[in-house]
Amino acid sequence: MNEGTMDRILEKNGRDPAALLAILQDVQTEENWLPPEALSQISAGLGIPLARVYRLATFFKSLSLKPRGKHICQVCIGTTCHVRGAPRLVDKVELEMGVKAGETTKDMEFTVETVGCVGACALGPVVVLDKQYHGGMTAEKLGKVLRKIKGQPADAAAEEA
Repeated sequence: MNEGTMDRILEKNGRDPAALLAILQDVQTEENWLPPEALSQISAGLGIPLARVYRLATFFKSLSLKPRGKHICQVCIGTTCHVRGAPRLVDKVELEMGVKAGETTKDMEFTVETVGCVGACALGPVVVLDKQYHGGMTAEKLGKVLRKIKGQPADAAAEEA
């Protein structure tokens, strides 16, 4: 991360060690993950041990120490979503993207994640794609949404049959 961007993030948060979580979130928003050099810059900029930065960065599942794709697809696997078909959605997104949950495509376009709960149980099963919530999701609907993002016709599966 360049020095100017990091300085802007640190200044925005008052260079306050108490704002460490907000700073990590800002870096992740900027970079889509938490690069090691950014964590070192945060440590130096706040005057706190690097271990403290890593401790918080590894505590929250929403923060990532691995590079993530341009598009993030999160499938809720909380209890309500699970009983309403989330496992089929995980299978579908893994098939469509060619990677397992927790992985990123080689072209760095897509990251597939499962999350414990997105707090939208009434809409379950839910898929959060690029921060947009898609409720009442089915494998068929998910396939269409994913193909649209990939720049393929939404009915590509029908054309292949």
